[in-house]
Amino acid sequence: MSSSSFTSSTAVAGDDISKERRLASLVIQRSRGWGALGLRDLWEFRELAYFLVVRELQGVYRQTALGMSWLFIRPLVNMVLLTVVFGGLVKVPSDNVPYPLFSLAALIPWGYFSTAVMRSSRSLVDNAQVISKVYFPRLILPLAAAISGLVDLAASLIIFMVAFVIYRLPFRWEMLLLPVLVFLVLAFALAAGLWLAALSAKYRDVSFALNFLLTALMYASPVIYSASLVPSSLQFVYQLNPMTGIIQGFRWALLGSGDAPNIMFLVSVVIILLALVSGAFIFRRTERSIVDIL
Repeated sequence: MSSSSFTSSTAVAGDDISKERRLASLVIQRSRGWGALGLRDLWEFRELAYFLVVRELQGVYRQTALGMSWLFIRPLVNMVLLTVVFGGLVKVPSDNVPYPLFSLAALIPWGYFSTAVMRSSRSLVDNAQVISKVYFPRLILPLAAAISGLVDLAASLIIFMVAFVIYRLPFRWEMLLLPVLVFLVLAFALAAGLWLAALSAKYRDVSFALNFLLTALMYASPVIYSASLVPSSLQFVYQLNPMTGIIQGFRWALLGSGDAPNIMFLVSVVIILLALVSGAFIFRRTERSIVDIL
């Protein structure tokens, strides 16, 4: 063997040894800061998220005689009931707007919020068998559950537009702000779902108490009545409920009812963002021991 070939082989062997040493000294550390949320993993598993959204929709309406028709039946029945009881019997003021449209404009965000929170809050418990067998970002579960509820929101919006045409009301340029309002209610529903999913994994009582919490929040939000009926001394505290600003925003954009978004609306946006970020971190901390808990 020539000296040059011996030297090259020695150099290659030296490179291999150095690589092995570098690999041997590789240390895996826990992610900190924003990296702990694993947002990059969510994008890499986006196809799984799409599959979970489809599965969530199929599972809800599986073995039902009317199938996906319930997407339109539920908001329509709720609108009729609210109109008969509160618009006809109780005669709740509706800001000079036909009560069917007044109530339906609020049911669009509220119906989505309640549905998305219910689905996302039980996402970990319902998928316990999958979690224990396959690794994937657990954050995908409540996220897919919240996104699947947007189909319900779209169905309610279609019903509203049909009623809007029947009442022959003019279209408004403020309707172009609806995507922003939809994003806010999605963020708030996901924030609540993340907190509740982390809690329900440890305490199954959360799923039983959630129905009462949502009912209380509905009465604390201007779904049935106008926010103008709340005394001025309580308006500040009342506006701290993010659903108040969101529902008022929907009514303003769709019907011109109430005031345009103001400084308290911006406060609601800040509350939603804080709840979303903190909920994501709490959920990630719970995720590390989720297999043992479930």
